Formats: sequence, structure tokens, C-alpha cells
Amino acid sequence: MKNLIKVTTVFSFAAMLSLMFSCKAKETKQERPNIVFIMSDDHAYQAISAYSDKLIETPNIDRIADEGMLFTNASVTNSICAPSRATILTGKHTHIHGKVDNVFPFDTTNVTFPQILHENGYQTAMFGKLHFGNNPKGFDEFKILPGQGDYYNPRFITDKGDTTIMGYVTDIITDLTIDWFDNRREEDKPFMLFYLHKAPHREWLPAPRHYKEFTKRTFPEPETLFDDYAGRGTAAKEAEMNLLKHMTVSADNKIYPQLAKDLGIEEMSEWGFRVFKSKYNRFTEEQKKEWDAVYGPINEEFSELYPNMNDSAYMRWKYQRYMQDYLGCIAAVDENVGRVLDYLDENGLSENTIVVYTSDQGFYLGEHGWFDKRFIYEESFKTPLLIKWPEKVQPGSVTDEMVQNLDFAQTFLEAAGIEAPEDMQGESLMPLLAGQPEKWKRDAVYYHYYEYPGFHMVKCHYGIVTKDYKLAHFYYDIDEWELYDRKNDPMELNNVYNDPDYQDVVKELTEKLKETRKKYKDSKELDQYYIQKYKDRGLIKE
Repeated sequence: MKNLIKVTTVFSFAAMLSLMFSCKAKETKQERPNIVFIMSDDHAYQAISAYSDKLIETPNIDRIADEGMLFTNASVTNSICAPSRATILTGKHTHIHGKVDNVFPFDTTNVTFPQILHENGYQTAMFGKLHFGNNPKGFDEFKILPGQGDYYNPRFITDKGDTTIMGYVTDIITDLTIDWFDNRREEDKPFMLFYLHKAPHREWLPAPRHYKEFTKRTFPEPETLFDDYAGRGTAAKEAEMNLLKHMTVSADNKIYPQLAKDLGIEEMSEWGFRVFKSKYNRFTEEQKKEWDAVYGPINEEFSELYPNMNDSAYMRWKYQRYMQDYLGCIAAVDENVGRVLDYLDENGLSENTIVVYTSDQGFYLGEHGWFDKRFIYEESFKTPLLIKWPEKVQPGSVTDEMVQNLDFAQTFLEAAGIEAPEDMQGESLMPLLAGQPEKWKRDAVYYHYYEYPGFHMVKCHYGIVTKDYKLAHFYYDIDEWELYDRKNDPMELNNVYNDPDYQDVVKELTEKLKETRKKYKDSKELDQYYIQKYKDRGLIKE
């Protein structure tokens, strides 16, 4: 009997030790944080109430800032969709990874941070809009929109073939995400989830529940809606993204093509008419009925107003139509972000999960009379960034340090305890997230835009931005420099490059720009290389 007790006791003790080590091993695995990376397309920071509630309330996105950190000086390296996404994945500037615009190919020899996380034991998944490449590397599972994708009844590319899902795209992407959580997440592994919204990308088609509401709203106009660009250079004056001149009344403002033609409104190469028809024809009969019930009366009212509109009235009308649809799309994003945050809370996943909300760049919401992005100017260059990580990031914290989308890859790798490749060019945000700003050394960021001539005709330019100043060089068909005082001229109305009072700043930043270009391996030779590529594509004539 004594022997039996002894054996049983030894066995029990061994079992207990085994259980302890087993739990410890599992606990060690889970010490690596989960990552939920949420990104919307063209979501202006001005349209998030954590930054400003002038246009819209976004209570769910704001939760991330309330429970974590709000970045007020976050920016991109190149304000256009696919290049920005490639920079996020690689931690490299666009001239290094090769995706300088939406057409140039991505260098697939680049290693992305999801690949590295996957190789180090992370389960990975991507749902939504990637915008380039149909087979993202480093993901166990993906369902992504082809190219820009569609708002209604969208087609998805998957690792098992294409599929079309009926419904509204923002809701569907969230459904796919939650289905993955419920049915395919491996509980013994940390996960990295890319949850990527198409909205609020042009042509801004809200869900019925939101267009029924938002088309009745009136929004405040920006101070610079009627900017004449007098204090800027050639690039601002020649860009083609003015609401009055370049926003299409059909594709963008939802006036039916036949009515627009009857009113004598011309669309460049009928592009806007074709786009409207292609989107409208995706609707089911029930969706068309709902749409027509709301947008039909808007068309009827426009047919009466337009003949008597001067340019000022037409500009104001276009602005309101733009905001109603753009912000209506964001309302669905905010609701669905709330669904995912609720899921994390309700399933005990929030505590050890980094949640990021950002956009692939900023966007103009009528400032300077513009829509779209591309410029180094503020509303385009700056991007929203909100990060929460319970017990790591102080709730309600704010930083104005100069950070970029270039920094995400190294941040996630450091959070996971993985050494980043030496050729990544960003800086880990971990010191800022940990409340140690004294360890953050960067005081300026670098920007470079290439796509010219191209859509919206924003000229090639590069520049450097600090908390106080912004220096930009516009090149190729012009050679112009611009300097803006970010503190004293936040709307960037006056180029002070030739102002005698700023010559010390010009000298200092010009030298700093040269050093920064060298640091990031950019050069005049690369500028010429990409210009030649545009010539080879027939976009630039000799």
C-alpha cells in the first residue's frame, strides 16, 4: 500500500510538473502579441472624430485612440494607394521596392513582414483590399478584391479560386474576418490579421442605411474651398483634382448619365458616364429600387437647379454631394470596426492584441478646392494612425512625433520579438508606444511622388518634413522649390522659399534633404531612371 501511495504521489507530482510546464510553454507562446491591422482606403484624418468632429462622429474608430495612442503627425512616403501598401509590407521606400505608382510592378523578391511573422509561427490572414498582386506572400488564407474592387456584390480572389459575394463590401469584409476568427483561427498560435477596407475610395457608394441618412445632411465648407493657389507654385495651379472642374457629375456625384447629357454637361471621354453605368449595373433589382428611391429625387432637384447655377453655386453643390457619399461610406467602416473590436473584447482577445487603424494615405475633403491626394501638402501627406495595446500603451495618449507607414514592419517585428532585416528603412514605433519618447530619434521624414504625367496631373516631387517646416522640390518639366511654415501657416497658403526671413531654414533643410536622400538611397540618377520608364510607357513625349 505504501508503495502504491508513493507511486501515486510521484505520478501526481510528475503530472503536476508536466501540466505546469505545459501551461508555461503555452503562456510563453501567447506572450507574443496578436496583431489586427485595420486599413481603409483614402480615409482622411479630418474624417475621424478623434482628430476632429467637424464632419462626422466615428465612435468605434475613436475607441482605439481612447484605449491607446493617437498619432497627430503620421504620414506616408508616397501618397498613392499601391505604393503605400507596398511600403507598409516591406518597410522600404517606393524607389527601393519598385512600386512607385499603381502601374509599375512590385519587386516580388522583396521580403514582407507577414512572411517573416509566418515563418516565426504566426497564423496569418488577409481580407479586403490589397490593390496589387493576386497572391499575397506569407498568408495562410486570403480573400482580396481584384484591383479597386466593387462596393456592391463584389468579386473576391481567394487561394481556392474566385468568388462573388452578394451584399455591401464593408459588411462582407467584416463577415469574412469574423468567420475566420470563429472557424479557422488556431488558438495555440499568435495571429496577424490584415482587415482592409475598400471604403471610402472613389466613387463613394454608401450602403442604403447610410445614403438614406447622409444625403439629407449638410456639411461645413473648408475655409480654402475657393483657393486660387496664388501663394503656391505651378504644381498646385496645374493639378487636375478640382471639385468644380475635375469631379465627374455622374460617377462621383451620382447624376444619371442621360440627365447629365440632357443638361449639356460634358464628361472627359465620357469616363464618368461609363463608370456610373458599370457600378449601377452591378446592383440587383432590389438594390436599384432602393438606390433610385433616394438618388432619383436628388437628380430631379438637380435638373431644376443646374440651369441657374453659377460656378460658385455648382462648386458648393458638388462639395455637399461629395461629402454626403464619402462620409456615408465611412459610417459603414466605423460600424464594422466596432463589430471587430467587440468580437475581440467578447472573446478574451483584446488584452494581448495590438490593434492598428490607419489609411493608405490622406485625402482632400474640399480643402484648396480639391479631392484625391498625391501631394506632399498636409491633407494628402498626413494619414490617420491610432494604435492600442492594453497594458503596453497608455490609454488616451497622444504623440506628435514624425512617424510614417514606413515604420509598421519593424514595429510589428519588434513587438513579436523578431529581429528586422537590415535592409528595412523604417524605425520601430515601440519607444513611443511604451511611453519613452526620449528614445525616438527621428526629427524629419522623407517623401517622394512619381506619377506624372498621370491621373490628376500632380507633378513629380520629393521633400522633407519636420514638425515645423516642409521643403519640397518639384521637378521634371519644372524646377521649383517650395517651403511652408507648418506652425504659422497650417493651411499652406504661402510658399516662403524665397522669403529673406526664411533663408537660414532653407539652407538647413536643403542640406538635411540631401543627407536624407542619401540615407534612403534615393538620387537624381533614380529620378531620371523612373522618368525614362515613363517615356518608355509612352506617357512622356520627347
